This record gives sequence, structure tokens and C-alpha cells, in this order.
Amino acid sequence: MIEYLTMHLWQIWAIVAVICLILELTAGDFFIICFSIGAVFACLTDALGGGIILQLIVFAVFTLASLFFVRPFAVRFLHKGESNRVSNADALLGRKGRVVETVKADSFGRVQIDGDIWKAVTNEQNDIPEGTNVRVISRESTIITVETIN
Repeated sequence: MIEYLTMHLWQIWAIVAVICLILELTAGDFFIICFSIGAVFACLTDALGGGIILQLIVFAVFTLASLFFVRPFAVRFLHKGESNRVSNADALLGRKGRVVETVKADSFGRVQIDGDIWKAVTNEQNDIPEGTNVRVISRESTIITVETIN
């Protein structure tokens, strides 16, 4: 078995490359793909008759080169404008929703935004009745502050 693996080490490198590609699909940060690139070049080194030590050196060199040269380019090119993108609950600011449980002026209520129901408060003097359209003006933890849309 060991003899077979040493004679066909390129297959192991190919399997490592494919596994790294699959793992990259789950991560999406272009880090694991650098190992896949290194494994492909190690596979080619074995196919050209290089020994195990040379294969490991080629794997390490091409993986590091990919980390320093390919990854920054891929991140910059494929993730354009994502550094300015609002995420998570901050994306709610300015969004419109509908009151599903009356928002009392001095207490809480519930507002539905895109199918999700949020605990809500208001700065207005009057209660906001159920069925009223509102806009999110701020957020504190998981509690949103809303105002009535006229």
C-alpha cells in the first residue's frame, strides 16, 4: 500500500487540491484556495518526476506565493465595495415595516420587517397602533426605535 502511494503521490495531491476547493466554497475568503494552488503545483512536480522533498518545497512555495500575490488580488477584485456594506442589524436603519403589536409610547411593541418580528419602541408621544407603517430610525441591541410614516 505504501509503495502504491509513493508511486502515485500525484493522486493524493489531486485529492488535497479538490478538498481544498470544496472547503473554499464554504468559506469564501480565498484563503483555503491558496493551499489548493500549492497542491496542484505539487501534483505537477510529482508528474514530472520530482521527489517527495521537492514536492513539499513546491507545495510550500506556491502556497505562500498564492497567499501573498493571488489572494489579495482575488479579494480586491471579487469583493469590491463590501467593506462599506452594512451588515446584520445595522442594515435595518431606514427600513420600513408594519406594526404587528401596538407600540406603546412608554413601553414596547412589535414590528415586522421582511418577515422578521422585532421588539420596538418609539419616541413619539402617542401609541402606534397595529397595522401602521413605520420606519426604523435607530437600534439599540435588538430593540429598534421606529417612527410613523405619514
